[in-house]
Amino acid sequence: MEETPQRVLVVTPHPDDAEIWCGGTLARWIGQGSEVVYVVCTDGGKGTDKPGITAEELAATRDREQTAAAEVLGVREIVKLGYSDGELDDTADFRKHLVRQIRRVQPEVVMVTEPYVRSMVWHRDHRIAGQVALDAVFPYARDHLHFGELWSEEGLEPHKTGAILFWGTEQANTFIDIGETMEVKLAAVQAHRSQVADHPEREVVDYVYSRARDAGAEGGCEYAEAFRRVNFRTG
Repeated sequence: MEETPQRVLVVTPHPDDAEIWCGGTLARWIGQGSEVVYVVCTDGGKGTDKPGITAEELAATRDREQTAAAEVLGVREIVKLGYSDGELDDTADFRKHLVRQIRRVQPEVVMVTEPYVRSMVWHRDHRIAGQVALDAVFPYARDHLHFGELWSEEGLEPHKTGAILFWGTEQANTFIDIGETMEVKLAAVQAHRSQVADHPEREVVDYVYSRARDAGAEGGCEYAEAFRRVNFRTG
């Protein structure tokens, strides 16, 4: 994928997913002038194995971490849907939230988790976020009779998104060179202290770089991020 999109909407199930899976790509595109908006679906309040902390306390911590990580990458807007961690469902309300943001931002590209993964255990929120985002892009955001009140009451006209990039896929067909933004990606991942503090820093660095190196080997460069790209007709 050589072109740089002007507007990108990132649908991330939890705080930290976007940085881990596409942080290098986002840093590259933002550096080239892209406007990136995050939609954070859940509060991340269950993502710990430590006793003695409440979901509310952890959610507040992860909210601060997400803000810090986004600032590292240069993301200027974060939309927080506030669903409880682990409780995403394929509902009309969730779909409407995503359709609203697609019509508002009018992205050329939507990035989200791959919902169809068989070879590894995939968090339930990841599966549902990916499926609902796909449905929101096509056909719900495109066709004006879906959630017509978004048009009639909020002035949000239908929008045709050109492509979805699914991260965490088993069938990557798109590789984006992130050699120049690896350090930015790493810093954004490390901003999620509640998720990485229990691991030695060297281990975190090795994890981030080894995954990018593996994707780069497939994509023909030193470091890359891998996606399954699905294109839609916009004409």
